[in-house]
Amino acid sequence: MRGHLISGIVSSIAAALTGCATTSDIAAVQNFEPDRYMGTWYEIARLPQYFERDMDEVRARYTLKPDGSIEVVNSGVRDGEPRSITGTAKLKRPKAKPLAGELRVSFFWPFYSDYRIIELDPDYTVAVVTAGSRDYLWVLSRKPEMPQEELDGIVSRMKTLGFEVDKLEYPKPAPQT
Repeated sequence: MRGHLISGIVSSIAAALTGCATTSDIAAVQNFEPDRYMGTWYEIARLPQYFERDMDEVRARYTLKPDGSIEVVNSGVRDGEPRSITGTAKLKRPKAKPLAGELRVSFFWPFYSDYRIIELDPDYTVAVVTAGSRDYLWVLSRKPEMPQEELDGIVSRMKTLGFEVDKLEYPKPAPQT
């Protein structure tokens, strides 16, 4: 999986250098409470990424560490084999008031990428995340599945924001833990 990650990073850098549509015009959520975001999130939908090709049962676990950084464990199943990778995240602007849902995430030091939460329901049970370009989009939920009507609403809003929602992938759900 590390090889896929390196390729993903290189692709991200290449995309940035070639001028793909950025997400700088999309505001990250405000009044973000990192401690409420911690725990397990299940991937409901995603734009295709090399490092997630053929991955099902995808989930991410976030754990706040004593130094304020966040351990990120991404896991899933590819070809029947469990895969996982561990990284570190940190708030992009930790002293900002109000705190924005913007992180910097690294799975391969010293390379960091943007992690921008652009939708987050008040109960912290559904999140929509992007990165620095519209080539990245994830719909996450605290449960492995989401009501279709709710997912359709998210997809509609993301289309309005310029994401290529017709390319979304819907991985097989992970068992709830």
